[in-house]
Amino acid sequence: MKSNAPHKSGSHAVAHKTEPRGVVAKPQPQVLAEVFTSRLVLSATFKFRPAVGVATYLYWVDDEWSLSLIAPAEWTDARRAGFAGTCVLQRDMTWTITPSDRLAADTPVADALSRFYDGFALMLNTELTLEEILPFYVGKLAYYQRLHASALSRSVRATVSRGGQGSMSCRQWTRQLPRQKTALLAHAV
Repeated sequence: MKSNAPHKSGSHAVAHKTEPRGVVAKPQPQVLAEVFTSRLVLSATFKFRPAVGVATYLYWVDDEWSLSLIAPAEWTDARRAGFAGTCVLQRDMTWTITPSDRLAADTPVADALSRFYDGFALMLNTELTLEEILPFYVGKLAYYQRLHASALSRSVRATVSRGGQGSMSCRQWTRQLPRQKTALLAHAV
């Protein structure tokens, strides 16, 4: 079985490219939106190294999330129907998304996002802090997902620390959850 990890000589270079840059304190709704969006993107399957500022495309296909470098216009109608949005990795290792119009309709991709939101809200139903539930290391993830999940965790830890939000329980964070589930997606600025 072939590994999708880079050769050992390139490991340091890849790790350097996932070091959060420009981390600042952020308002609670923005932190929560970025954690939600980033966890959504990192739950997707992908076998490429995401680069900061490069558009990627999130799809719901065959009952799983998939992140691709291929735009919806270049896919078949069936694949396009699962388009959730255009994602961009930010310098601080969080993800933003420009949602697809398909999320506003009653579609399988909108249903999948709703289920992901419900799971996210359930994950926040704890007295643990946000930092304590971050995915610093998840061994079952593929290499690039694991690398970026760790980078996301370092970024969010620094953000909440700078914002004085580090001691807030996840239940306190749930007060920021919007009623409209797609409103939690962090939009590109």
